[in-house]
Amino acid sequence: MSNSEKILKSISNLIENSLLTSKDIRKEISEDFKFKRDSLINKLDLVTRQEFEILKKIVEKQDKELKKFKKRKKTKKVKKS
Repeated sequence: MSNSEKILKSISNLIENSLLTSKDIRKEISEDFKFKRDSLINKLDLVTRQEFEILKKIVEKQDKELKKFKKRKKTKKVKKS
């Protein structure tokens, strides 16, 4: 039996026993979705915006340096010819 089936079964049992109100159901479903969302995010191993921006700056800096070295290499080849 899957987790969603278990959750639905427990909700239906509580409704049958008249223990839940509509607000309780909404809260329970909301918490379940939050848990699933957090679980998915953890599985994806996402980075924060701050980490992304730092890495982006590092890559841009390296790209500039590579272009600079390539340009130097071309000028040296031209001078040798």
